[in-house]
Amino acid sequence: MSFTDDSFCHILLCKIFCMLFWVNSYCNIYALCLSDRGFDLTFKTADDPSLSLIKYGQFLYDHLVIFSPSVEDFGGNINVETITSFIDGGGNVLVAASSDIGDPLRELGSECGIEFDEEKTGVIDHHNYDVSDPGEHTLIVADPENLLKAPTIVGKPTNKPVLFKGVGMVADPDNPLVLDILTGSSTSYSFFPDRPISQYPHAVGKNTLLIAGLQARNNARVVFSGSLDFFSDAYFNSAVQKARPGSQRFEQTGNMELAEALSRWVFKEAGVLRVGAVTHHPVGETTPPAAYTITDLVEYSIVIEMLSEGHWVPFDGDDIQLEFVRIDPFVRTYLKKNGGKYSVQFKLPDVYGVFQFKVDYNRLGYTHLYSSTQVSVRPLQHTQYERFIPSAFPYYASVFSMMTGLFIFSVVFLHMKEKEKSD
Repeated sequence: MSFTDDSFCHILLCKIFCMLFWVNSYCNIYALCLSDRGFDLTFKTADDPSLSLIKYGQFLYDHLVIFSPSVEDFGGNINVETITSFIDGGGNVLVAASSDIGDPLRELGSECGIEFDEEKTGVIDHHNYDVSDPGEHTLIVADPENLLKAPTIVGKPTNKPVLFKGVGMVADPDNPLVLDILTGSSTSYSFFPDRPISQYPHAVGKNTLLIAGLQARNNARVVFSGSLDFFSDAYFNSAVQKARPGSQRFEQTGNMELAEALSRWVFKEAGVLRVGAVTHHPVGETTPPAAYTITDLVEYSIVIEMLSEGHWVPFDGDDIQLEFVRIDPFVRTYLKKNGGKYSVQFKLPDVYGVFQFKVDYNRLGYTHLYSSTQVSVRPLQHTQYERFIPSAFPYYASVFSMMTGLFIFSVVFLHMKEKEKSD
């Protein structure tokens, strides 16, 4: 693969730190898929004493893959706090759990607004399980309708169902950054497969998360899968059919397409936006002034690009807004695409002060795009005011009428001669 954009090569040719609990061939197809896309993979076991994410205050890797669900203690100097710091520093993490989930992954999920069910539990669905299920009804067939409606994250829509066997999750309702990527059906729940239900399950119905995501405010991305088997070669190549009579049989699951789309999103190969050139000037001119004047007609333009197949291409969107802000927005308007940029013309408010041209674009599946340009708006100079205001014409008429009256009175007064009184 060859790429011309240096900034993308830096992203694509980064290293992925991958911890594997099973043998390397367990998810061999998934690893080959990442390698074919140009990633430099480093495989380590979860208890390797040489594990390290940070050296001399710098992150050694850009992305982290944790495929060790049952680990109780990471080796080296890695712990939940280190991984959290990695995310706070802009690193991306892909985590796969299972019913044998250990405390470290549970704590990491809590830090990201995801709560896993107890160890040895699993997602159960008595109406949507595969024909090859051994009898516990934990080999779930997840319909594509339960996927998040965001092609940037889950890829193009397909009619292939997804095989899932693992632990259930619920999202923190107070965390708006958590994404419900794949949910269970309305008949699913999370509990111990070998025990009768004696208490309310941890997750029930659509609240049962099979795959969840998170995009932090610094654009770092995290994906949690409750099933490590979801990424396995066996599930990628398996046929799938619900155990209900008359159900359609599919020769291959949709696991591979979904797993590839998730990896592209979490490793920032998809849904990445950036701001290019930003210009603003009065209409009819080409350069911005030192300060705008109130009620000026202004043109603003911005270039927005998206990363696609290794190249930065113009972003195509019709819901990008511009705000002209002084504490609160005085103007809010949509930007219209004009060639390779977005632009708009508008009239400045009749208020002076320090303002900002602000574009704050936050959409599902895309990185947060923010651009702010500060400008000054001054009042009219004394030479810019109108000399005669139409609304003041009655006052002008009264002045001139008084002047005319005074003139006539003066003429009459000066030239009027009183008759002399006769003796």
